[in-house]
Amino acid sequence: MTRPSFVGGFGFSEGYEMKSKTIRRWSFVHTWSSLICTAFLLMLALTGLPLIFHHEIDHLLGDAPEVKVMSADTPHLNLQQLVDAAEKHRPGEVMQYFGFEDDEPNAVLTIMAATAGTEPNSSHTFMLDARTGEALETPSANGGFMMVMLRLHVDMFAGLPGKLLLAFMGIAFVAAIVSGTVLYLPFMRRLKFATVRQDKSTRLRWLDLHNLIGVVTLTWALVVGVTGVVSACADLLIAAWRNDTLAAMIAPYRDAPPLTQLAPANRLLDIAKEVAPGMQPDFIAFPGTRFSSEHHYAVFMKGSTHLTSHLLTPVLIDASTLQVTAVVERPWYMDVMGMSQPLHFGDYGGMPMQILWATLDVLTIIVLGSGVYLWVVRRKAARPVLEKAESVA
Repeated sequence: MTRPSFVGGFGFSEGYEMKSKTIRRWSFVHTWSSLICTAFLLMLALTGLPLIFHHEIDHLLGDAPEVKVMSADTPHLNLQQLVDAAEKHRPGEVMQYFGFEDDEPNAVLTIMAATAGTEPNSSHTFMLDARTGEALETPSANGGFMMVMLRLHVDMFAGLPGKLLLAFMGIAFVAAIVSGTVLYLPFMRRLKFATVRQDKSTRLRWLDLHNLIGVVTLTWALVVGVTGVVSACADLLIAAWRNDTLAAMIAPYRDAPPLTQLAPANRLLDIAKEVAPGMQPDFIAFPGTRFSSEHHYAVFMKGSTHLTSHLLTPVLIDASTLQVTAVVERPWYMDVMGMSQPLHFGDYGGMPMQILWATLDVLTIIVLGSGVYLWVVRRKAARPVLEKAESVA
C-alpha cells in the first residue's frame, strides 16, 4: 500500500521546521555567547598584542637589563654567593625564586619579597649578573606599560576573581566559535568559500567578511581560547598540585619544627642534575614559597627538547641537610598548564611565530568588532518591523 502524498509533505515540513529550530538555537547560543564575552575579548586581544612582542618592547623602552660584555671564560658565582648579593641589594627581604633563561646565560632572574609566602604581584623582580653579582633592575617586571598590559590581560588587577571571570569569558568565546562554525556550514553550501558579496548591502558584505575571517582564524582562536582558560585557572591548578602531589611528598615534615637556618644553596643545581640527568634547571623555589615547602628547596628541571622544555619536574631538596627527598611526578593538569602558556602567547617559535600570532590577533579584533556591528545593525533593522506590528495590533 502506498503512503498518501500528504504524509510525505507533512514529513518534509516537519523536518524543515526541526532544522529551522536547530539553527535558531545555535544562532541564539552564538549571539549571546559572543555578546557576553566581546568586551572582555577585545580587551584581551588589545592587551595581548604588545605582550606577544614583550621582549622587543622592553628593549625599545629601555626596560630590558643590559648585561655587561665580558670574556666568555669569566666564571659564574655559585648560587649562595648570588643569594648573598641579592640580600645585600634588598636588605630585609627574603629570597623567593631564582630563574634561568636560555637567551641570557650570564644573568639570573631574581624574585624577593618581605616574606617567602608573599603573593607574586607584591614581590620585586630584578636580574643578577651571574659573574659579578651586580643587580640589574627590570622596570617592566615591577611596573610601567608592559606590567599594566600583563595585569589587565591576566586578572584585570582583580586577583583570582578577575582570573576566574576571564576563564568564564574564555569558555563563552569557545562556545561562540563552535556555534559560529555550526551556523557557517549551511551558509557554505550556498556560496563558494571566501565569497564576499560586493554587490550587496554593507551589512551583508560585513557578514561575509565576519564569517570568512572567523573561519580562517578558527583553529587559532580555539587554541588561544582554550589555553587562555587553562592559564586563567593556573592558581587553582597550582593549589590542587600543592594539596595533592606536593602534600604527599612533604608529609613526613608535617610536624617538623620551623627551620632556623638554611643550608647554603651553592650545590643545589649539581644535586638536582644528579637525580634528573639530561635535564636543565628552569627555576629554584626557596623554602616557604608556593612551589616548595617550609623545609625544602625545589629545583624545577626541564627537558632538553623543544617540547619537553615546557614540562617541569620538581626536585625536592631538604633545606637543612641538602638530601634529595623526592623527585615529584607531574600530574597531567600541570603538563597541560605548562604547554598552554607558550601556545597562548606564541613565544616559542621566534619572530615568524610572533608575527603570525599578531596577525591572527588583529584579525580576531576585526571579527569581534564586526560581530558587534552586525548585531547593532540587525537590531536597528528589526525595530521598525516591531513598531509596525505593534501599531497594527
